[in-house]
Amino acid sequence: MPSSVHEALNALFRNRPTLAVDLLCDVFDIDLPSGTLVEVAPAGTAVAVPMTWCEPAHGVIVELQHTVSEEDRQGWARRSAALWLLLRRPVLVLVLAPDALVCDWAAQPVVTSLPGYVLHPLVVGPDQVTPISDPALAAECLELAVLSVLSHGGDAAVAGTFLEALAKTEESHGARYYEYAYRLASTDVRRVLEETMSSTTWPVYSPFAREHFARGRAAGLSEGKVRAVLAVLRARGVNVTDDALTAITGCGDQEQLDEWAHRAATALTVEELFV
Repeated sequence: MPSSVHEALNALFRNRPTLAVDLLCDVFDIDLPSGTLVEVAPAGTAVAVPMTWCEPAHGVIVELQHTVSEEDRQGWARRSAALWLLLRRPVLVLVLAPDALVCDWAAQPVVTSLPGYVLHPLVVGPDQVTPISDPALAAECLELAVLSVLSHGGDAAVAGTFLEALAKTEESHGARYYEYAYRLASTDVRRVLEETMSSTTWPVYSPFAREHFARGRAAGLSEGKVRAVLAVLRARGVNVTDDALTAITGCGDQEQLDEWAHRAATALTVEELFV
């Protein structure tokens, strides 16, 4: 089941189909046609649903990486190979790594168990993403503004610029992009966004700001509690069925998630969570 992070990343690149191609051109001087197939692959799947399709000459897979995980890197290689088998065309893996240390690690070649197959990820880190300090400029391209927040949002000025840019857009549009940034950001950047949004000195007082701050914080709490329930169950060797996984990940009730977390500590089967 796609995670909320995958859904947000997918939406970001779907809203601006040329974003991946533009990044490859600007950062790596790789010139690809605008009809290149771009995929944001959810964890645990071999090939995602194509975002665009017009018999592409190339394929690009976009990944977001906040932590060091060799298992994730092997996943990039598997998805790249699967897309190559589907397209029979060159495939690039574009990794967004907002943390500098993770960026250096992610850029290393991925050696696989398939003889001769070594993946060379193309990694965009904080040094490759320009922090946007002009709200008007950020409002013109909110996708790049989101990337700026992911890489530099620990700076309150960058976070403030992003929020001011959202206030210059139509409310529902701004709300979506705030949610994308919040879901994709690291814990530290989320905290800065929350603190900026709730600050009495923040110069923008739109109804969207207060409402979506509360909504974003609730979504973050739910996501953390969902992970806690699943982590406890898996650590205790409890098999989580597809139906149970859907019920747990789809729950936004904080009290219900707390109750499931308590039951997970003693449950022998996943069904005991729901009695």
